[in-house]
Formats: sequence, C-alpha cells, structure tokens
Amino acid sequence: MKQTLALPTPFTKWAILFWIAQLILASLFGLAGVMKTFMAPEALAASGINYATELPYWLLRFIGICELSGAIGIVLPTLTRILPRLAPLAALGFVMIQVLAIGFHAVRGELAMALPLNIVLLSLSLFVLWGRSKKLPVLPRG
Repeated sequence: MKQTLALPTPFTKWAILFWIAQLILASLFGLAGVMKTFMAPEALAASGINYATELPYWLLRFIGICELSGAIGIVLPTLTRILPRLAPLAALGFVMIQVLAIGFHAVRGELAMALPLNIVLLSLSLFVLWGRSKKLPVLPRG
C-alpha cells in the first residue's frame, strides 16, 4: 500500500496568497517591532518615527513587543500547525494596531503621510484574518 504525504495546507492560489500576505505582515511588523523594542527613542525619531520621543517610553516598548509578538504569531503557528488558530488572532491584533494607528496619526495631522501604509497593512491583516479563519483555515497536527 502506497502512503502519500499530507501537506498542512494545499498549494492552491489561495494558500499562496495567504502565505505571501502573512510573510509581508511578519516582515514589516517584525522590523517595526524590533526597532520599537530595542532602539533608543532618539534613534527612532532620527530614522523617521517622529513620535517616538513624544510617547511614554513604556508605551513605545509595549507597541514594539506587540508588533514583534504578532510577527511571530502570524507565521509560526501556521508553519508548525501547532495551535494554528493563533494566526488569525495575530491578524486581528494587527487590525487593532492599524485602527489605533490611523486614529493616532489623524489626531496628529499625519494622515497624508501615514494613511497609505496603514490602509495597506490593515487590508493585508483583514485578508489574513478572513483567510485563515474562514476561507482556508490550517488544521492542527493530528
């Protein structure tokens, strides 16, 4: 009797699109999370994150840790199939971060500069949230 290898997610158009979106989100939020978690606020301000010196230090670090945790959570559970339901939750966390970021930048009058990236990240996060919870959820190891 011949055994076949069961892949965790079929290699369909949808699966590839979800993986691309997850990897983009992990890369962008991972980079931002590392910067906000480990760089000095003055260095962040010099690199273009103007508000870094205006936020309370603990809040800047908290945002960084949330972004870094989400970057890990959007990829690792899907990749390992260990608690894959965490990936849509990470996407939901990114949705919340982007909604709050849009409000934050609106209050500061920075929408023209920040809104395009926030909308792209919000859209990708919603896409992954929908995809990994409804369209093509990843089954846990069994």
